[in-house]
Amino acid sequence: MTTVPNSTQGAAGRELWRDASAPADDRVRDLMSRMSVPEKIAQLSGIWVGADPTDGEVAPQHESAPELAPWPDLIRHGVGQMTRLYGTAPVDPVAEAHVVAATQRQITATGPGIPAIVHEECLTGLAAWQAPVYPAPLSWGASFDPDLVRRMAVQIGSTMRRLGIHQGLAPVLDVTRDLRWGRTEETISEDPYLVSVIGAAYVTGLESTGVVATLKHFAGYSASRAGRNLAPVSIGPRELADVVLPPFEAALRAGVRSVMNSYTDLDGVPSAADASLLTERLRGTYGFTGTVVSDYFAIPFLETWHRTAGSRPEGAAQALAAGIDVELPNADCYGTPLLEAVESGLVDLALIDRAVERVLVQKCRLGLLDADWSPQPPILSESETATEAESETQPGGTTGSPLDDASTRALAAELARRSIVLLRNEAAALPLAAGARLAVVGPRADVADAMFGCYSFPRHVGLRHPEVPLGIEVETVLDALRRDPAGYEVTFAEGCTVTGGDAQTIAEAAETAREADVCVAVLGDTAGLFGTGTSGEGCDVTHLRLPGLQGDLLDALLATGTPVVLVLLIGRPYELSRYADRLAGVICAFFPGEEGGGAITDVLAGRAEPAGRLPVSFPAEGANQPSTYLAAALGRQNVLSPMVNQTALFPFGHGLSYNPAVWTRVESTGSGIWPTDGTYRVAVTLRNTGTTATSEVVQIYLHDLVAEVARPVQLLIAAPRVDLTPGTTRTLLVDLYADQTSYTGLAGRRIVDPGDVELWVGTSSTDIRTTLPVRLTGPRREVGFDRRLQPEVSIVEGEGPT
Repeated sequence: MTTVPNSTQGAAGRELWRDASAPADDRVRDLMSRMSVPEKIAQLSGIWVGADPTDGEVAPQHESAPELAPWPDLIRHGVGQMTRLYGTAPVDPVAEAHVVAATQRQITATGPGIPAIVHEECLTGLAAWQAPVYPAPLSWGASFDPDLVRRMAVQIGSTMRRLGIHQGLAPVLDVTRDLRWGRTEETISEDPYLVSVIGAAYVTGLESTGVVATLKHFAGYSASRAGRNLAPVSIGPRELADVVLPPFEAALRAGVRSVMNSYTDLDGVPSAADASLLTERLRGTYGFTGTVVSDYFAIPFLETWHRTAGSRPEGAAQALAAGIDVELPNADCYGTPLLEAVESGLVDLALIDRAVERVLVQKCRLGLLDADWSPQPPILSESETATEAESETQPGGTTGSPLDDASTRALAAELARRSIVLLRNEAAALPLAAGARLAVVGPRADVADAMFGCYSFPRHVGLRHPEVPLGIEVETVLDALRRDPAGYEVTFAEGCTVTGGDAQTIAEAAETAREADVCVAVLGDTAGLFGTGTSGEGCDVTHLRLPGLQGDLLDALLATGTPVVLVLLIGRPYELSRYADRLAGVICAFFPGEEGGGAITDVLAGRAEPAGRLPVSFPAEGANQPSTYLAAALGRQNVLSPMVNQTALFPFGHGLSYNPAVWTRVESTGSGIWPTDGTYRVAVTLRNTGTTATSEVVQIYLHDLVAEVARPVQLLIAAPRVDLTPGTTRTLLVDLYADQTSYTGLAGRRIVDPGDVELWVGTSSTDIRTTLPVRLTGPRREVGFDRRLQPEVSIVEGEGPT
């Protein structure tokens, strides 16, 4: 480590940078004055070497990564981040916590003595063996319950803190634009408002535990051409500003401390090299002060895919100048190539210092620079139980998970139940009658990890280790129905696999269905990565028909005359027009997590009220014409384009109930006048006249009659949920801000425009109960990042104020 003659001393004579009582900026300035250029550069990248880098077996964890130097050489100048020590292989988490401690001790014994940030994936829970698997993000959107998602994120962050993990690579805030995109399952919704409120709730929860949340993927990734992973994005600045960016703005205001770039190019400029996006907008307009980390291998892609760089030093120079502070997962460009770029004059040392300062300030605020910082993860000192688990629990063992306790499972079950959507219920086919003879059919009925998305550990890593058990208890739909207290008589036939099968297996399944009172067909996706599944990263599709022969299986089941209830375990909506009118019922679950089997059975049996609402539309016929409800008039079905039907089969916001709430009143209290700088109140009174609890999502859409530019016909601006116990009446009061009507006008600035609008209030984007005409009055206003993004909501008992 390079020292300076007049080093600064802090309290008790220690170096200032180790003094927790000193201001962070002063501490970082002192530390940087002591560091050599190689030591600074070492803080700007991660190392991905597997579960135990200290055992002498050091190898890169991706086929495209270059060979790594020996471990002592890798850490000689220090380390910025350690990549996925828990999430690379199925390792016992308590034993791995000892590895984390040993790794940190080795790192702090070299170079400037700075601990590494340990980061992991955490989209559906911490992606580690034995960690709980929560519902996938589309389920978060289907819950329409930000507080429940916040609570989930608190539990995820608490687990990560116990293991000595500092940063989580979540949430994904990409707004769904093309349902064929494989990563649709990782998105929250096709609506920017819903993504904003749910995404910000996740950020609030994770950050409240001290774990750094990381927004993905900034920006435009989900709008890739033809729904292909990493394809170019060709949207205009207005779509970027009004659809893509609002969720990131909401999450930034929720206090997020890290942002990850998108892989794609936006109008020809790769996000990893886009200073207008990562510096001018993110830091200038939005005022972000945290770190920008690269998506895995995004900086080498500047040379190999985007071809904007002719070498790795050039790629490093482009990314650093654009505003990427940390390269993940390895130092492919921010190592020797970056040092070469500095020595050749291609990179100014000021850019190195800019990034290092951001990284060290974050480490300072995480407590990593404090003199009393300990490398030991808290789980190692929790109790003797942890010690016993360390010695007894190994991959292949049967001891219960130290991370997945009753509280995590209860929350996973609550979110799963809240997110299940009842799409169709013909002649009250559901709930199922107690004691009914059920034929359970389908490739997803008896598979535990059918409940999991592609970023869950079993589907992300476990696929490469088939000899290792899941590490957590998971009940299939078939198992749950067999043990259900309703006493069903259950038979089973697979019928086909997700992507295979033949006419004989389908015919055998149909015979099983023919002898039952009801057939429960459990169909859907298998999540995977880069072609190993029908949904997930790199699992894009060219059409939205059910995968494989599952459509043929469903046809055969319907032909038996036995009522068929379809249960979908999916990562994207599919085109079901060919079957919908013949199905007795349809239930949809978007990879509902480890408690999904029981949650689905609770809904089928009627013990749980179906409470989910669709965060994405289900397309009607024309499965190769993906679209979302966010369309201007010309984007919807019209007489000038009669051959292409863009009407949804099941629309955004749709969801049925066994005991629907009674809407008794919808009114406004502003006499139809809404100041362009003020609020407008909508009151909705709901009553539960049934004998069981129910829940309603009151959806308020903005319809702008005349604007400077073509706007979506409707746009969600409020969607509060109201729970009602039997016999109760509650009134929802929603105070909408005029800022919520803003859009990007002709001049490229966001404006609140005076004029006539309508508020459509209903239970879905098509089931509108009341239309409230409103006139925005006053001057046209420009609004920016500090505008009001969400309404104020309150709930009062009874009829409420008039």
